Amino acid sequence: MFGDGKGVAVCPGSYDPVTYGHLDIIRRTAEVFDRVIVGVVRQPVRKQRTLFSAEERVRFIEDEVAKFGNVQVKSFDTLLVDFAREHGAKAIVKGLRAISDFEYEFEMNQLNRKMAPDIESIYMMSSPQYSFLSSSGVKELAMFGGDLSELVPDRVAARLEEALRR
Repeated sequence: MFGDGKGVAVCPGSYDPVTYGHLDIIRRTAEVFDRVIVGVVRQPVRKQRTLFSAEERVRFIEDEVAKFGNVQVKSFDTLLVDFAREHGAKAIVKGLRAISDFEYEFEMNQLNRKMAPDIESIYMMSSPQYSFLSSSGVKELAMFGGDLSELVPDRVAARLEEALRR
């Protein structure tokens, strides 16, 4: 089934910062697909400004996925379906935590399907221990000195502390 190029998936996101919830979805995607491209959106539409540069967000993820031989991390600033096509992906994989995620993703799926009916959107439910976890929540916790050890990798936690201390 995967021998004809259908084994490539894109996991897009802003990853500002990457959390263990994101990494769980990436890991699970890597177990299903032959090749996974983690697409880091350079400047997300839904956010004013990112805390970390695209290059730094890419490095954070690369550090964590280095153990998977089939995962690459790249930044992009094009339409998601164009990025997926550029990399030969037939699937876009995203995680869903709650009903609010579903509503937004449903709209995005319809738009993507209109532009690229050949690229399938696949949604993975968050693992229970990460169902509450969001990048914005992590940033808020970091701002007030909360414990991030079970939410993000150590290097990310250290950079968050440094960036939000300013």
